[in-house]
Amino acid sequence: MRTSRRTGAALLGAIALAVLAALTGCSGSSAGASSGTGTAAPAAGSGSSGGSGAAIMIKDFTFTVPASVSPGATVTVHNMDGLAHTVTADGGDFDSPAPAGNSTFTAPTKPGSYPFHCSIHPEMHGTLVVQ
Repeated sequence: MRTSRRTGAALLGAIALAVLAALTGCSGSSAGASSGTGTAAPAAGSGSSGGSGAAIMIKDFTFTVPASVSPGATVTVHNMDGLAHTVTADGGDFDSPAPAGNSTFTAPTKPGSYPFHCSIHPEMHGTLVVQ
C-alpha cells in the first residue's frame, strides 16, 4: 500500500508540472510578442518583391514579417511554435488560420499597411506592408 501512495504522489507531481509548463508557455511569452511590431527584419527567403518568397514567421509567440509584399501576393506563414495561431487583420482585410507548420494566405490587393494580430493570443501583433 505504501508503494501505491508514492507512485500516486509522483504521478500527481508530474501532472502538476505538465500543467504548469503548459500555462507558463502561453502566458510567459507576451513580453517578446508585444515588442514584435511587424517591423522586424525580413524572414529568410522573403524580400520586398512579395511574390512567392513572401513569408511571415511565427516563433516564440512573435511575428517576423517581410519588409513588404506585393499586392495579392501569396504569403507563406511558417509557424514554428508547435501550436495554432492566426494571422488576423485588425481591419478585417484577411483572417488566416496558422496551424503548426506551414500555411498560406493572399495579401490584400490594395497597397497600404495592415496591422494584424493572433486572435488566439491577442498579445501577438504585427504589420503587413503591401506595396
